[in-house]
Amino acid sequence: MAIERAQGPWLYARDGQRYLDGISSWWVNLFGHSHPHIQAALIDQIARLDHVMLAGFTHTAVVDLSERLAALTGLGHAFYGSDGASATEIALKMSAHYWRNAGHPDKCRFVGMAGGYHGETVGALGVTDIALFRKAYAPLVRLADTVPSPDARSALPGESPKDTAQRAIAALQEWLAEHHSTTAAFIVEPLVQCAAGMAMHDAEYLRQARTLCDRYNVHLVADEIAVGFGRTGSMFAHQQAGIRPDFICLSKGLTGGTLALSAVLTTDTVYAAFYDDDVARGFLHSHSYTGNPLACRAAVATLELFEQTGALARNRQTAQALNAALSPLALHHRVRHARHLGMIWAWDIDTTLPDFARRFHHHAMAHGLLLRPIGRTVYAMPPYVLDGEAMDHLARGALAALEATLAEETCQV
Repeated sequence: MAIERAQGPWLYARDGQRYLDGISSWWVNLFGHSHPHIQAALIDQIARLDHVMLAGFTHTAVVDLSERLAALTGLGHAFYGSDGASATEIALKMSAHYWRNAGHPDKCRFVGMAGGYHGETVGALGVTDIALFRKAYAPLVRLADTVPSPDARSALPGESPKDTAQRAIAALQEWLAEHHSTTAAFIVEPLVQCAAGMAMHDAEYLRQARTLCDRYNVHLVADEIAVGFGRTGSMFAHQQAGIRPDFICLSKGLTGGTLALSAVLTTDTVYAAFYDDDVARGFLHSHSYTGNPLACRAAVATLELFEQTGALARNRQTAQALNAALSPLALHHRVRHARHLGMIWAWDIDTTLPDFARRFHHHAMAHGLLLRPIGRTVYAMPPYVLDGEAMDHLARGALAALEATLAEETCQV
């Protein structure tokens, strides 16, 4: 389908049909498409400086962005890449190289959570625990180890989400106790494992994971690529646990869905391990467009919108209204594990259709709505600019698409 233009939460096809972007074009768009503030910043920036290599040079946009991210996270050093998978690769390389520089070259392995997704480049696939993405490339991939996910849907009878998290923490502790001497880092998607079907977990898991990583001298990498910038209700998901990771990976919403950019933030301690006249001790990772001025300026403009619009507070009001609109879907008799966090909604569907996701997507598009289920999980992760009409459109369209899809299941039977 050819999309000709986009405005706010709407995409407009060549035939004039419009579609509500219910998944923010793969979770990147925050303040709506073609936002005038971001556009104006890009126009101003391209008239000044389109690009300069960030090797021996710097520029205002990258300094401004780095200082803003440091103020928001408490991590004072930023390394820039092009996309989320690149951010994962950078964080993994930086962690392993840190331990090498610190005299612990054997600490070069990684561990992640079952069902984790961290990108599809070869290094990132090593810590991605979704067989679909890595099966074809298995001979190329150095697989990391995995520990059980604290996914609240896996709760045993009588367990709370915190109990489930505690059970997963016990498994992580057991694993680190045995393997910490060869483990560089534990990588985690804070609060929501998106590609695993919007698997949500209690913040207690992050708090105790931080304690364990400190105890066993292992880096904690927070992959905030999908859940950062307000998606879970706080600016960054890990902040709800009151912790500070050793690395934070950012992308997707970083530029408000306009240009490709990623960043890896880290600590003074990690940075100092690379600060040396010996080039071999430096962080050896090159990218021609590192810190591109246009992308950095778009990111600065996006962060300015958070300040100017009070987005986090406004999102709480939007979420309350959208919860009410979506209640018929959440209460549908074929829905299991209806859940919501910040500006993320998800519903598991009890269906026997093997191609449920494809069928649901087709029916949603027929109702002017872009939704793409993950397996049998329908989810919505819309831009932050929905008005009443858009919310009603999303809620009605999702429910209608579900009914139409389940009707096809009945016909098959």
